[in-house]
Amino acid sequence: MESNNFNREELKKKVLAQFRTGKSLFGKDGAFGPLLQEFLEEALQAEIDTHLDEEERNTGNRKNGKQRKSVKTSQGTVEIDTPRDRTGTFEPEIVKKRETILADTLEEKIIGLYGLGMSLRDISGHIKEMYDTDVSATTLSAITDRIIPRLKEWQNRPLDQVYCIAWLDAMYYKVKEDGRIVTRCLYNILGVNVEGKKEILGMYVSQSEGANFWLSVLTDLKQRGVDDILICSIDNLKGFAEAIQTVFPQTEVQTCIVHQIRNTLKYVPYKDQKVFMADLKQVYQAANKDLAETELDALEAKWGTKYPLIIKSWRANWANLSNYFKYPEQIRKMIYTTNAIEGYHRQIRKVTKNKGAFTSDIALLKLVYLATMNISKKWNTSLWNWTQTLSQLSIIFGERLNLSLK
Repeated sequence: MESNNFNREELKKKVLAQFRTGKSLFGKDGAFGPLLQEFLEEALQAEIDTHLDEEERNTGNRKNGKQRKSVKTSQGTVEIDTPRDRTGTFEPEIVKKRETILADTLEEKIIGLYGLGMSLRDISGHIKEMYDTDVSATTLSAITDRIIPRLKEWQNRPLDQVYCIAWLDAMYYKVKEDGRIVTRCLYNILGVNVEGKKEILGMYVSQSEGANFWLSVLTDLKQRGVDDILICSIDNLKGFAEAIQTVFPQTEVQTCIVHQIRNTLKYVPYKDQKVFMADLKQVYQAANKDLAETELDALEAKWGTKYPLIIKSWRANWANLSNYFKYPEQIRKMIYTTNAIEGYHRQIRKVTKNKGAFTSDIALLKLVYLATMNISKKWNTSLWNWTQTLSQLSIIFGERLNLSLK
């Protein structure tokens, strides 16, 4: 039996030939293209017939011809004739007005590729190669914009009452603004909840890094339900510790030892660095705080005259640099540097490294958000030996931690 549009035997031959060569069976030149086209057109015809019921016809509304449009599917592009009505009130469901992509899976694939750091040009080429479908950069940008509501919802989601540890740090990116390339600071907070699972608590964009903006970031965490953070690990940005304790006055603040060492080495000539670092290591690798302070005194006695600014810096920051000594070894290793969040940043940079300047702040946030969603898929289990760590934290912080365990 023959259809109005194609012969069944010819269809079988074409299907077999395209199947053997690996060509798409759908799309404009695919064997099943006419079938899909006929199905869509018949469905649209049924929809407009339903729309133009007696009540609608009594208003004078009638069919008003058809309009040709290309519809992109996960199997290729299909040309269809879409019916119209005189008043323009017909709103088809199967292929909506102005809808040019008819596959959620294709849209999700595009968003997924974008989240892996592929450029819109590369994504367009990939879709063309895989599905024989042309998708413009404008359409791709519109598709990726559909994650913005998800991003906003995620940024404003409620948080847990208590977090055991949080690492706070920032990244820098270039963004286009009014025809210029400007620097943007991306603030990130990585937390560990009472179950020992990592979570990005917040992601914010600002013109520069500063304690004042960190204050607004921490206030946002408070407004989203965070009552307490037991320990915060940060770099030595001026005013940072004070900003934290303004919002979370009980929080223990640990300044990153590695940041302090990096800043120290800027002022030590290469010829002295090996010996100086050997002496400095005795300070930050000491068994306890008392021994560390003895070693710091020895460091000053040996190097204080030659490098007074370095010794002054260690003395001035010692209160927050030395906080980790009060904790067991397992907790020390987690908090004495910001390595945890820097590791997350390295993963983000793998995705963003070829982007150059972003077109806007929201374009930056879109990509980092998608990359974060991919990274966090591996954060569904507790940190190693977390039961023991939680027991130690519970002994140290008492009722503050018990609030979150009730």
